[in-house]
Amino acid sequence: MAASFQPAAPPPPEGEKLKIYFLPNLFTAGNLFCGFVALTQIVEANLTPDVGGTVEWRPIKMALAFILLACIFDLFDGRVARMGGHESPFGREFDSLADLISFGVAPAFLVHRVVLRQALPVEYTELGWFIASIYLICGAFRLARFNCLSAMNRPGAGKDFLGFPIPSAAGLVASVTLFIIKLNEKEKDLGHWGYLLPVVLIFLSVMMVSEVRYPSFKSLGLRSTTTFLKLVIAALFIGSLLVLKEKILYYVLPLFFTSYLIYGFVRPHISRAWRREIEDDDDPEAGH
Repeated sequence: MAASFQPAAPPPPEGEKLKIYFLPNLFTAGNLFCGFVALTQIVEANLTPDVGGTVEWRPIKMALAFILLACIFDLFDGRVARMGGHESPFGREFDSLADLISFGVAPAFLVHRVVLRQALPVEYTELGWFIASIYLICGAFRLARFNCLSAMNRPGAGKDFLGFPIPSAAGLVASVTLFIIKLNEKEKDLGHWGYLLPVVLIFLSVMMVSEVRYPSFKSLGLRSTTTFLKLVIAALFIGSLLVLKEKILYYVLPLFFTSYLIYGFVRPHISRAWRREIEDDDDPEAGH
């Protein structure tokens, strides 16, 4: 059956200018810059063991740090735009392009470079490319779906995310990789733990295009209110970041991103009151 004809969207009013807001897009540019630097570090890394039988992991650690820094930039660009009432179609598209590089290309290339290229025989090189490309393609689908839902004002791009967000997927890949490197820092490779990364990559690929819903926490911001207990917990967490530093980076971050991943599965089975408490949402019907 022939596809039905869809009329083109009406052109914008004559003389209307494209709105490009400075501060939110500056954060997005920072996200994109971090993704680019991460890629350069991955390319320049020499993973050949030295005479002592160990690998210099510093460039890979730098790449992982820049992916996590990109997550921070991505966390703030949308909030800055909403606080100032400066959300725009340009900002949404620019953010997705930056996300595809920092959270799609960089993690996929990282796992291919660090694990798949080293572990697979030469004759199976194409398999490594294919595994890494699955994550990238699913991430691109995830971003395209989000933009379409936003333009249509449909659920899945507001208080709830439809599918696991790609910045969180990249944060999980980066933090788990850091943890595995910490366990095998004095070895010539990542050992058997390294094979966990392709499995995580494939699972996250499925989760990004899934129908599982995740809270966006968009209500959290500088103007949002909170309870005394949550304020104390947040203050203790920030204090632990300052005191423990690397231990937080290696151990707490993988736990944090994994908890968010699991929360999407348990969320439908907890009460609305608990959900409002966890997600800091004032709308009792949020997500329904």
